[in-house]
Amino acid sequence: MAGPFETVDAALEEAHRALVAIANGDPSVYLGLFAQREEISLGNPFGPFGCGREAVGRNLANAASKYRDGEVLGVERLATYASGDIACFVEVEHVRARIGSGGEFGEGRARVTTVYERRDGGWSLVHRHADPITTPREIESLLTA
Repeated sequence: MAGPFETVDAALEEAHRALVAIANGDPSVYLGLFAQREEISLGNPFGPFGCGREAVGRNLANAASKYRDGEVLGVERLATYASGDIACFVEVEHVRARIGSGGEFGEGRARVTTVYERRDGGWSLVHRHADPITTPREIESLLTA
């Protein structure tokens, strides 16, 4: 089901369903969550941020192409920030899927920040950032040669 959604809770419920679709190679459900305008953005572990519908769609398709036969093992909500027409959620997602061309099952966790906006009577996703950093790291692991 594509947005906008009547409540932000309905949008979050669909986002968790969209995560299952991504883990099974389908980016379309997640793309349907995003606002139908150019002022949207997506960052994921597979490349730079995408801004605008075309770049977000491309990033979602790239991410989905890495997974198949997946399931969501859990989503842990860490924080919620909401005021007026903006709501932000911080979560850790835990997914198990066949990964890459080798097809071996793997599990992964991602820390995720999502921002939803209420506009024209409904809630839509305007920003998502997910990355695999869910445990402490030494500074050296962040430096590149």
